[in-house]
Amino acid sequence: MSTADQEWKKGSAELLILSLLEARPRHGYDLAKLIESRSAGALSFHVTTIYPLLARLEERGLVTGRWEEKPEQRRRRYYSLTTKGRKTLAIQRTGWKEFVRAIAQVLESENA
Repeated sequence: MSTADQEWKKGSAELLILSLLEARPRHGYDLAKLIESRSAGALSFHVTTIYPLLARLEERGLVTGRWEEKPEQRRRRYYSLTTKGRKTLAIQRTGWKEFVRAIAQVLESENA
Protein backbone atom coordinates (compact mmCIF):
# COMPACT_ATOMS: atom_id res chain seq x y z
CA MET A 1 0.00 0.00 0.00
CA SER A 2 1.44 3.39 -0.97
CA THR A 3 1.91 6.27 1.45
CA ALA A 4 -1.00 8.13 -0.19
CA ASP A 5 -3.22 5.06 0.24
CA GLN A 6 -2.25 4.83 3.91
CA GLU A 7 -3.12 8.49 4.46
CA TRP A 8 -6.53 8.09 2.80
CA LYS A 9 -7.18 5.02 4.92
CA LYS A 10 -6.14 6.84 8.08
CA GLY A 11 -8.34 9.81 7.24
CA SER A 12 -11.38 7.66 6.55
CA ALA A 13 -11.09 5.30 9.53
CA GLU A 14 -13.29 7.38 11.83
CA LEU A 15 -16.01 7.73 9.19
CA LEU A 16 -15.95 3.98 8.51
CA ILE A 17 -16.21 3.08 12.20
CA LEU A 18 -19.02 5.54 12.89
CA SER A 19 -20.99 4.38 9.85
CA LEU A 20 -20.73 0.71 10.85
CA LEU A 21 -21.93 1.55 14.34
CA GLU A 22 -24.94 3.40 12.96
CA ALA A 23 -26.99 0.23 12.52
CA ARG A 24 -26.14 -1.53 15.78
CA PRO A 25 -23.51 -1.93 18.51
CA ARG A 26 -20.39 -3.84 17.50
CA HIS A 27 -17.07 -4.88 19.00
CA GLY A 28 -13.68 -4.00 17.57
CA TYR A 29 -12.90 -7.33 15.93
CA ASP A 30 -16.31 -7.31 14.24
CA LEU A 31 -15.63 -3.79 12.91
CA ALA A 32 -12.25 -4.81 11.50
CA LYS A 33 -13.72 -7.86 9.75
CA LEU A 34 -16.67 -5.89 8.34
CA ILE A 35 -14.41 -3.22 6.86
CA GLU A 36 -12.28 -5.86 5.21
CA SER A 37 -15.20 -7.91 3.86
CA ARG A 38 -17.31 -4.97 2.66
CA SER A 39 -14.32 -3.47 0.85
CA ALA A 40 -13.51 -6.85 -0.75
CA GLY A 41 -10.13 -6.78 1.00
CA ALA A 42 -9.13 -3.33 -0.31
CA LEU A 43 -9.22 -1.93 3.23
CA SER A 44 -8.07 -3.68 6.33
CA PHE A 45 -7.51 -2.40 9.83
CA HIS A 46 -5.72 -4.46 12.44
CA VAL A 47 -7.47 -4.57 15.80
CA THR A 48 -4.43 -2.79 17.29
CA THR A 49 -5.51 0.19 15.16
CA ILE A 50 -9.26 -0.15 15.77
CA TYR A 51 -9.23 -0.25 19.58
CA PRO A 52 -7.20 2.95 20.13
CA LEU A 53 -9.48 4.71 17.63
CA LEU A 54 -12.56 3.46 19.49
CA ALA A 55 -11.05 4.73 22.75
CA ARG A 56 -10.50 8.19 21.20
CA LEU A 57 -14.06 8.22 19.84
CA GLU A 58 -15.33 7.32 23.30
CA GLU A 59 -13.25 10.08 24.90
CA ARG A 60 -14.78 12.57 22.45
CA GLY A 61 -18.30 11.38 23.34
CA LEU A 62 -19.05 9.99 19.85
CA VAL A 63 -19.43 6.39 20.99
CA THR A 64 -20.11 4.65 24.24
CA GLY A 65 -18.78 1.25 25.17
CA ARG A 66 -20.10 -1.46 27.43
CA TRP A 67 -18.64 -4.80 28.43
CA GLU A 68 -20.69 -7.85 27.64
CA GLU A 69 -20.10 -11.39 28.80
CA LYS A 70 -21.70 -14.45 27.27
CA PRO A 71 -21.33 -18.06 28.40
CA GLU A 72 -18.51 -19.91 26.64
CA GLN A 73 -17.20 -16.67 25.11
CA ARG A 74 -14.63 -14.13 26.13
CA ARG A 75 -15.72 -10.78 27.46
CA ARG A 76 -16.14 -8.16 24.68
CA ARG A 77 -16.63 -4.42 24.66
CA TYR A 78 -19.49 -3.35 22.39
CA TYR A 79 -19.58 0.20 21.07
CA SER A 80 -22.66 2.23 20.14
CA LEU A 81 -23.11 5.64 18.57
CA THR A 82 -24.16 8.46 20.86
CA THR A 83 -26.40 11.31 19.74
CA LYS A 84 -23.27 13.40 19.24
CA GLY A 85 -21.76 10.53 17.23
CA ARG A 86 -24.80 10.41 14.93
CA LYS A 87 -24.56 14.15 14.30
CA THR A 88 -20.83 13.88 13.64
CA LEU A 89 -21.41 10.97 11.27
CA ALA A 90 -23.98 12.97 9.29
CA ILE A 91 -21.55 15.89 8.94
CA GLN A 92 -18.63 13.64 7.99
CA ARG A 93 -20.72 11.66 5.50
CA THR A 94 -21.83 14.88 3.76
CA GLY A 95 -18.26 16.18 3.73
CA TRP A 96 -16.94 12.90 2.32
CA LYS A 97 -19.52 12.87 -0.48
CA GLU A 98 -18.65 16.46 -1.41
CA PHE A 99 -14.94 15.60 -1.38
CA VAL A 100 -15.43 12.55 -3.61
CA ARG A 101 -17.62 14.56 -5.99
CA ALA A 102 -14.96 17.31 -6.23
CA ILE A 103 -12.20 14.77 -6.92
CA ALA A 104 -14.33 13.14 -9.62
CA GLN A 105 -14.93 16.51 -11.27
CA VAL A 106 -11.21 17.24 -11.38
CA LEU A 107 -10.42 13.79 -12.78
CA GLU A 108 -13.18 14.04 -15.40
CA SER A 109 -12.02 17.49 -16.53
CA GLU A 110 -8.57 16.03 -17.26
CA ASN A 111 -10.11 13.63 -19.76
CA ALA A 112 -12.31 16.23 -21.48
